[in-house]
Amino acid sequence: MLAVLLLVLWKPDAGSETVTRPAAQAASDKRIAFSFDDVPRSQGAFLEPDERPRLLIEALRTAGIRQAAFFVNPARITAHDNDAADIAAYARAGHVMANHTARHSRLSAVSVPAFLADIDAAESWLKDKPNHRPWFRFPFLDEGQKDKAKRDAVRTALKQRGLMNAYVTVDASDWHLENLAIAAGKAGQLMDWNALRDLFVESYVESANFSDELARRTLGRAPAQMILLHETDLAAMFVDDLAAALRADGWTIVTADEAYRDPISHMEPDVDFADGTRTQMLAAERKIGKRWYERNDQKVAKKLFAERVLRD
Repeated sequence: MLAVLLLVLWKPDAGSETVTRPAAQAASDKRIAFSFDDVPRSQGAFLEPDERPRLLIEALRTAGIRQAAFFVNPARITAHDNDAADIAAYARAGHVMANHTARHSRLSAVSVPAFLADIDAAESWLKDKPNHRPWFRFPFLDEGQKDKAKRDAVRTALKQRGLMNAYVTVDASDWHLENLAIAAGKAGQLMDWNALRDLFVESYVESANFSDELARRTLGRAPAQMILLHETDLAAMFVDDLAAALRADGWTIVTADEAYRDPISHMEPDVDFADGTRTQMLAAERKIGKRWYERNDQKVAKKLFAERVLRD
């Protein structure tokens, strides 16, 4: 397996100190919730497929994250795997399940009828499952890109179906870090596990603060933030470190239910390019500058990975 091929330097330290701030910020108004896309996900960089859900559930418990949201692609579930049981285990642990289309369709690449059929197929699988929520998240955060007619048709259809657009505000492309780790493992490259953890955690704390500052400039207040992770090995291994770093930085972790009660949930930015986080699109609508978190640029992230994680 890929995990066997991976070479990792392990140093049992206490974690990075670069992502924390003084305890004086503990009384801040920064709130954040956790969500995971692409459930179930394929083989990752380190773990066996059935090991990852167990580790993720335990890490969320350890981190004190009472309720995260898992966005499911039911067409990936087969009779030859344990994916359905793993999803049920997330629900038993107190987390909530929602719609990410059945097949992970990209709206800008398919017709509206095909996209809606994919939403309906996922909702049919989800609707009777425990802890189901009537939320829908666009795969790739693609809400039609430049095609406003397509965007508006899907927005109308979601309302007709009683589904809320389950937007995100905080992203640091954990899927890309996972892909870089997979590639390094296949190449037999030596990686520093602690450096990878620190890069993962640091990037998401920075992204959270970037989105918080952007929201304050755009809306004049601090809405509840929604962090986008994926059901990756890196998330399973490092989410408890991330939660600890966020709290040290003054963030309060809230449930997905609480986050989606924030008024930002009902905002529908009218932008020329509907793609990305809710804060980015709201800022674009209001012509607020500096809207993109730099480490979501894959070239930037790849350079940081090579400099900080790979070892000769």
